[in-house]
Amino acid sequence: MRGKRTGTGAALVVGALAVSGLAFAPSAVAVTPDTATITADCGSFGSGQATLTATQDGTAATITVTSAITAPIALSEDSITSTLTLAKAGGGTATFSGTENPALAAGDPVTVGPLSGTVASGDSLEAYGGSLQIVVFGITVTCTATGPQSPGPFVFD
Repeated sequence: MRGKRTGTGAALVVGALAVSGLAFAPSAVAVTPDTATITADCGSFGSGQATLTATQDGTAATITVTSAITAPIALSEDSITSTLTLAKAGGGTATFSGTENPALAAGDPVTVGPLSGTVASGDSLEAYGGSLQIVVFGITVTCTATGPQSPGPFVFD
């Protein structure tokens, strides 16, 4: 009986060490590149260069967009609803959304984010083939990239 308890106790200790090892194991947190630029067309609301900044924490990712359009009027913090859709290499899309934005004065470039989404290791996401939809005061603005992002797609670890 004593050997059985020792074996069970040893198994529990080994199991606990394995679980704690997993808890302290480093998670994939790298996305490359972390910043990319695109030329965006936002229809009658304007066009020009936009910057996308990505971060990753495991399967959670965020993207902040500083767009090519400017605020026609002052906008309060967190007053813009945004949905960013990126094309996945190999097909499909990934969606990032949120209602976060800094307070903007009239004439400021519209910045939205961080917009939250979920990624898998190895995902390669590109703005070209996707869109950014911004809703302010019930008015929807849709921006699309006119070509591939530079320096290349976001690749998540």
